[in-house]
Amino acid sequence: MKRIGVTGHRSIPDELLGHVRESLRAVLRGHQGPLEALSSLADGADQLFADIALECGADLTVVIPSGDYEDTFEDPDALAGYRRLKHRATQEVRMAFARSTDEAYYAAGAYIADSCDRLVAVWDGLPARGHGGTAEIVSYARALGKPVTVIWRAGVTRD
Repeated sequence: MKRIGVTGHRSIPDELLGHVRESLRAVLRGHQGPLEALSSLADGADQLFADIALECGADLTVVIPSGDYEDTFEDPDALAGYRRLKHRATQEVRMAFARSTDEAYYAAGAYIADSCDRLVAVWDGLPARGHGGTAEIVSYARALGKPVTVIWRAGVTRD
């Protein structure tokens, strides 16, 4: 079974959403055989990836950074998406952190990078805004020798 993980920004500019969706579909459909998708189900890239992976017939493994992770969702729609996708997951992996901290997010991202055959990064190419951010997980995966597919469009900036 091929395993594809995701890391990415929570905020994706509206003008980029179509491109991100189509690029994720291309990555997830561009393989043969069974597929496992790994995601922490954060708002933005993680939930888009998980939705499309399920649409493509993949098994979903949810990697939860901390015991209070649900409490970190400020947007009710993002929380509803998290709960819906978590309910559809084939497997759930919980990091051993009680609280959502940068360390917990880094641990979840590192777990995904360690466990996947390929990492997909919805990433603007800029440095991480905190420990465990997208750039840091991309760097970690590359240091492991994992192939990383970056999805973004030149000239588009996030908030």
